[in-house]
This record gives sequence, C-alpha cells and structure tokens, in this order.
Amino acid sequence: MAAEIITTDDLREFKLDLLSEIEKLLKSHAGSQTKKWLKSYEVRKLLNISPGTLQNLRVNGTLPFTKIGGVIYYDYADIQKMIEDHKCQW
Repeated sequence: MAAEIITTDDLREFKLDLLSEIEKLLKSHAGSQTKKWLKSYEVRKLLNISPGTLQNLRVNGTLPFTKIGGVIYYDYADIQKMIEDHKCQW
C-alpha cells in the first residue's frame, strides 16, 4: 500500500473547499422560513416555558391555537405577534 503525503498546501485547499461548501449550505437555508405550525413541545422549547404556562396562554386567549385530534398546533406568526404585543417599553 503506497503512502500519500499531504502538504500544507493540500490542507489549505481542503479548508477553502470546505468553507465554500459551508457557505453554500448557509446561503441556501438562510432564506428558508421557519415552520408555519408548531407543536406544543416546540413552542415550549422556543419560549422556554413550562407546559402549565403554555396552557395558561391558551386558556386566557393570549396565544391562539388549533387542535386536530389530540394534537395542538400554534401558528408561528401568532407567537411572534404575542411577543410583540407584550413588549415592554422602558
């Protein structure tokens, strides 16, 4: 089995190729929008809140939702609107 010698120029070229590929991936995903409908666990993770807090937001009408079967969905735009509406002006 023949040994192949890798030079610093080879590594530099590899680095540039890798960075170029990463940039392409980031650009292709940069314009993509987040999901329109989120499940409860996704909303809790996004807002860093407990299940009880999310339930309170539903019950008091602060956060609209849609229930299909046993699954509750939240519109991402409604979440953004709720955050914007409750922004404090100091």
